[in-house]
Amino acid sequence: MAASSSAPKPVTEDLVTADPVTADPVTADPVTADLVELIGTLVSRHYKEYEQAASGQGLTTAQARVLDLLSREPMPMRRIAQQVNCEPSNITGLIDRLETRGLVERRPDPADRRVKLAAPTEEGVRMARGVQGNLSFARGAIASLTDDERGALRRLLAKMMLDGDATA
Repeated sequence: MAASSSAPKPVTEDLVTADPVTADPVTADPVTADLVELIGTLVSRHYKEYEQAASGQGLTTAQARVLDLLSREPMPMRRIAQQVNCEPSNITGLIDRLETRGLVERRPDPADRRVKLAAPTEEGVRMARGVQGNLSFARGAIASLTDDERGALRRLLAKMMLDGDATA
């Protein structure tokens, strides 16, 4: 019996015959489509868990994110704004609220005394660690990988971020 002309074509044939100008690269390649979906699901799940962990410490996600950044190193508000991708005026208000709660303090930058650095207090560092300590999903998933897999994942994610920055 002859094969029907309406039989589905193999995916590789679609990739070869697709018009490169009009083809959507995400939907033309099922692996890419799956990866985009998986990354979206991963980010959504991490964000939801991060929101819950921050709330458990009495923080908004923005406050928790800023405390996490500052627990690594004090920084000027302009740099915080760049790191969290928001306006410096929003960061000023956020730092004001964290300072009122005793979680952050402003101090002069030793390299340029005209600049003020935001720095976490001991309580701010404790709260940032509390948020991080409650992020079990990502930590558990990453911990289940071998050392080689974690290294490969780190390299691939870093490459994706660099490539994404180049096209932005």
